[in-house]
Amino acid sequence: MDNAVPSLKQQLQQLVACPSVSATNPKLDMGNRGVVELLAAWLETLGFAVELMPLAGQPNKANMIATLGRGDGGLVLAGHTDTVPYDEGRWQTDPFVLDDRDNRFYGLGSTDMKGFFPIAIEAAKSFLDKPLQQPLIILATADEETSMAGARALVEACRPKARYAVVGEPTGLKPIHMHKGAMMEAVRITGQSGHSSNPALGANALEAMHGAIGALLQLRSEWQERYRNPGFAVPVPTLNLGCIHGGDNPNRICGHVELQFDVRPLPGMALNDLRAELDQRLHASITDKKIRLEYAPLFLGTEAFEQDVNSALVKAAEKLTGHSAESVAFATEAPYFKSMGIDTIVLGPGDIDQAHQPDEYLGQERIEPMVEVLRGLIAKFCL
Repeated sequence: MDNAVPSLKQQLQQLVACPSVSATNPKLDMGNRGVVELLAAWLETLGFAVELMPLAGQPNKANMIATLGRGDGGLVLAGHTDTVPYDEGRWQTDPFVLDDRDNRFYGLGSTDMKGFFPIAIEAAKSFLDKPLQQPLIILATADEETSMAGARALVEACRPKARYAVVGEPTGLKPIHMHKGAMMEAVRITGQSGHSSNPALGANALEAMHGAIGALLQLRSEWQERYRNPGFAVPVPTLNLGCIHGGDNPNRICGHVELQFDVRPLPGMALNDLRAELDQRLHASITDKKIRLEYAPLFLGTEAFEQDVNSALVKAAEKLTGHSAESVAFATEAPYFKSMGIDTIVLGPGDIDQAHQPDEYLGQERIEPMVEVLRGLIAKFCL
């Protein structure tokens, strides 16, 4: 039956060749339907029941849920099908043509994270003729690199129903049981422009932003005193002032300025609580009635993630990989699965250092060990 399905390398070739960039810039943003339709065709051939879930208002973007077996327990092997944009002219080869050289597979998404799907399919092939006691679910999402809209749609639909999940992001074959969250926020201050020779003619937005920045840095210090987790390389929450734009000429009172900043909270720091505190502090920094401050998220944000290290899933992954569970700084879809009551880990064959880079590659020596790890997890949680 699986003879009709392309080989692992051929699958990766076809997935890489199917562009699925997601970007905040509408000119660069693409759909992922081509990728999930490829996966759906292969998995249906193998006997999986496959469902495509288009995102609301975006028919060119969809999640895919492929299920082998029945029941409300079982194991999810999950990944996202979108990639980040690529640096045109900085790749040695075409990013959409898989290049097999130096024992590596080069191509956009090869490690982050289209390469996970052929590996998951290869592992699943070992169980096609076995009586599964709990279902095996291969799940593919849209828009992880931007809005997490695919993962949010799954939570809204309470899908899938499962007991355990592996998110196959690049972790170098090490199980990850916690990561920080991600927030990207904007502060916009509007004042009153005027001739710089007489400050009374206006209200300087840049000067007001100076006070707002002071409030942010003070809050950052308080958070770093209040919250600490030694399980992270950077054990405190971070707040980074990323970019600022304002004014138009040195001899005019600045009438408008915008600051964008990034927060990486630790597990236990809820985004709604942090935003309420940010809103209060920022507005309290403004004392001039001629100044107007607006604070808003640039996107909804992703909560921090933590899975109990004593869970059966973490213990099984540690035993199969030979590595103790660790933490990472980057955010994933794991907290969305966790919010549905699914024990979750992040575990994949690639390296995060290769992600979002020109000449992204997946080391071929990682493929068979990852297949074996997934076979072990399927055997434990589905048979």
